[in-house]
Amino acid sequence: MTNMVDNLRDLLSKEQVSINETILEQHGQDESYHQTSQPDVVVFPHSTEEVSKVLAYANDNKIPVVPFGRGSSLEGHVIPYDNGITIDFSLMDKIIDIRPEDLLVVVQPGVTRVQLNDALAKHGLFFSVDPGADATLGGMVATNASGTTAVRYGVMRDQVRDLEVVLADGTVMHTGNLAAKSASGYHLNGLFTGSEGTLGCFTELTLRVFGIPEFETAARATFDTVDDAVAAVTSVLQVGIPIARVELVDEESIRQVNLHSETNFAEKPTLFLEFHGNEAGLKQDIEFTTELMNDCGCQEIIFESDTAARNLLWTARHNLAYAYIHSNPGKKMMVTDVCVPISALAGAIHHAREQITAFDLTGGLVGHVGDGNFHAILMVDMNDADAVRRANEFNEAIVMYALNKKGTCTGEHGVGVGKQKYQELEHGAAYVLMQQLKRTLDPNNILNPGKIVKVD
Repeated sequence: MTNMVDNLRDLLSKEQVSINETILEQHGQDESYHQTSQPDVVVFPHSTEEVSKVLAYANDNKIPVVPFGRGSSLEGHVIPYDNGITIDFSLMDKIIDIRPEDLLVVVQPGVTRVQLNDALAKHGLFFSVDPGADATLGGMVATNASGTTAVRYGVMRDQVRDLEVVLADGTVMHTGNLAAKSASGYHLNGLFTGSEGTLGCFTELTLRVFGIPEFETAARATFDTVDDAVAAVTSVLQVGIPIARVELVDEESIRQVNLHSETNFAEKPTLFLEFHGNEAGLKQDIEFTTELMNDCGCQEIIFESDTAARNLLWTARHNLAYAYIHSNPGKKMMVTDVCVPISALAGAIHHAREQITAFDLTGGLVGHVGDGNFHAILMVDMNDADAVRRANEFNEAIVMYALNKKGTCTGEHGVGVGKQKYQELEHGAAYVLMQQLKRTLDPNNILNPGKIVKVD
């Protein structure tokens, strides 16, 4: 242990290598409910060259390495269960290049979503992926992050044009280029995005950005049933209305929103919507959407074009997790994450609500219903073994329902350790190929071992 710390300080500097107990504790957990585990040492590189040196050293000595952004992940991705070295990318936080004419940016992995959007605003641009937390972009690529705007702009994988990756042995490579499309070679951007630090460490990201919409309008639509709300969303998508956000919040979650945000929303299944575009186009979209919503049994739809009113709506939605936490002191939040075909969404949400009741759990359901992704927010006393067991059984029940409907065990939170046990069941023979890829790129299994796939 002492030799490892000394060797790392020789490679970097004394200030960049920490064994401070508080630092180790901070890097032994994320925002999830999973068991904590501390690294032996945390390093803070400034450059690709330094990351390469650390990985080459770790590979030669078969020391586990875990990349770390802000620790906002939800499935234990950054928890170093085999100890070893955690690489914290917070000092690699430079925006290297903004290319307005190409609608691209080049950034280091420690840049956060809010930091990037602040810099882009002066160019009339914005970065679209919004997972709720102010996560680092490196972490967002690592987990293929998604969020409320995915229905219009796509998920993180859709924004990646090129990655600079340091492989397990210290080799530095690029996965793409600046071109808008390419038919050359294998699609390495897709392979490394969502790999959760198991195949390499990202040191530079080239990402797609968008022009800030001329106009934005938000809306809140209430329904008597979840079926009606999902039917309304399906209708909107089928006719091609370019909706930017569409979120379903169930009755219990609306109740929590009202308590926490001091709103007075009707406690019914509710859709939070947002539209982006020009003034004339938005007027048509709003009229058509209103007609479709009413045809599906909408009880009330209220549009908000004022910036303050729109921000209030989305702040209430984004703060829903905190609303549950504040209403349930002493309990830990467990957030599940499955995705099904949209045709199966209403049934999946009904099933999830039935299971919450059957397992006698406290929680609510929310979803990015435009792409079939929904979450159960559960509040669990982690000191109550029976409560933990019931929560885990609930999680398994909704995962199995999703897989039986040809869906996936995780739409956006990623695999980490929480969803690792479902990988072989979901992917079948493709899981064996994933294991082979892992062994090829990381033969000593030093990169975030035990995450996504298990190898011998």
